[in-house]
Amino acid sequence: MTSATMIDRVSRFVLQMRKRSKRISGHQRYAIRHSSTQRPPRDGKILEHLSDRSVLRVSGNEASTFLQGLITNDMKYLDEGAPNIYTLFLNIRGRVMCDAIVYKSEESNLYYVECDSLIIDSLQRHLKMYRVRRKIDIEHVGDKINVWSMFGSTKHLDNGVAATETGKHKLEGMIFPCGKLNSKASKFVDNVMIYEDPRLPDLGLRILAESQISRHEIIKHLDADIPPSESLADYKAFRYKLGVGEGAHDLPPGKALPLEINCDYLHGVSFRKGCYIGQELTARTYHTGVVRKRLMPLLFDNVIDKSLAYDEKILNESGNAVGKFRGCVAKYGLGLMRINESLSARQLNVSGINVRVVKPAWWPQESQTETGSLKDTK
Repeated sequence: MTSATMIDRVSRFVLQMRKRSKRISGHQRYAIRHSSTQRPPRDGKILEHLSDRSVLRVSGNEASTFLQGLITNDMKYLDEGAPNIYTLFLNIRGRVMCDAIVYKSEESNLYYVECDSLIIDSLQRHLKMYRVRRKIDIEHVGDKINVWSMFGSTKHLDNGVAATETGKHKLEGMIFPCGKLNSKASKFVDNVMIYEDPRLPDLGLRILAESQISRHEIIKHLDADIPPSESLADYKAFRYKLGVGEGAHDLPPGKALPLEINCDYLHGVSFRKGCYIGQELTARTYHTGVVRKRLMPLLFDNVIDKSLAYDEKILNESGNAVGKFRGCVAKYGLGLMRINESLSARQLNVSGINVRVVKPAWWPQESQTETGSLKDTK
């Protein structure tokens, strides 16, 4: 690529980002999505190296078609100009093998697949098994490319309950075909690839950079005042406060169901594409129109100083189990909750510790318009 072409790309990217910053609607959702969360101020940005994430490099003339048959999202979004998509890889029983972000590179027929480092080898074997005789290269480049995230501090994130004023939750776990974020912004410069997170605007930027590139060099390409990260758990705490699960710990391989981990709300599943591995169970759940359990954020009154067991039961005031504990950082946790029962409970506790469940503000609104939209898609 010539220097003139690179300068032109960067100029167009900066111009687009400036236009988007002037209006809240710049991060419009596809179809009926909405978000009532506000962006943290610029001085609240954090840049963190996500050492628990790794990258596969998938290339070849048939790479797009190949991935299309293995992921829950639709590769056509990348062909139409989206720089990246959030997706899941499922096993043949329709359970989540892993969550991933697929990035389009500057080179044609070359994609980067980011996933949890613990299962990167399993995913590579999975892809090679289904490659058959296609001329596709699948290379683990985790030692060559680092994954970074620039996001807002939890101090500036307002994660209120997005329930109706009456406290009624009529559309329990309703499923919405949310597609993808309507964004086409990306930036490639000095072996640094900068993308917007394809799940939620609040999750900020996702950055792929060659391993020898330092944090200071990355900051030079970001229009933000970034202080040193307070701890390596900043990003995880931020995700938990939002109610977003990620990686093998939050989404145990072979156990989680796509819609229970909010894959539809996070633009990670297409209900209109062709067949893919594990599709049947997800499609059947979608056509029932209801998911009664979903990952939801938990809020503790104080920082938890004791170890809580994974899958520990979360009980209501009657002692009935309404959810399962997934993890926590400081005061912020994540649980797989029965939506109606947990939101209507007067009191919740896990292992004797009081906890509150929060309905994320980024979940779709419950309205007649959305009910109609769902029926129209069937």
